Amino acid sequence: MHADRTNRAMLLLFAVLLIAVGLDAGAASIGVYGTATAHSHLMANPTGHFIGVNGVWLWPVAAVAALIVALLALRWLIALLFSTDRSGEVRIRSGSGAGRTSLADGALTDAVVEEIEGYRGVNTARARLIGDREDPELVVTAALEETADFTALRQRIETEALTHARQALGNMSLPAQLDLTITTRRSARVV
Repeated sequence: MHADRTNRAMLLLFAVLLIAVGLDAGAASIGVYGTATAHSHLMANPTGHFIGVNGVWLWPVAAVAALIVALLALRWLIALLFSTDRSGEVRIRSGSGAGRTSLADGALTDAVVEEIEGYRGVNTARARLIGDREDPELVVTAALEETADFTALRQRIETEALTHARQALGNMSLPAQLDLTITTRRSARVV
């Protein structure tokens, strides 16, 4: 279950439910259901009478329904807290189409990070593959030293590290997002 999609769907459903309840209460207050409903007390209604007469079986059913709602809410919360957009193993495209080769996403991202951190002027780097394993996207974040040539490093990362990643996956059109920041810390590595 994808957390963002589930989040939007559940919040939309909850909003529609609240709007419906509000419109119903508003309609009752202006007399849409008759003048008796508009001027009646909250508990002096057919629903309150029904609950009073059938409370023996109605409350256990309400408890089960509340338990189901609580379990669905717990599942939703777990999906929000522990979902990931990481792709996992990535399929490598082959020209012949025969056979199937997979690459662990950590192997590729570790290689990309190691290559980028080896460039002079790069303090730290991170990379991850997100999306579907058939069609992933590479997200790279690098912190550059403030004395580094920003333009030259961006171009080097794009033409070398990202090209090497695309070649490794056999997908030269692999989408890549590159986020570069400047840091005041100096790299502890000796280059």
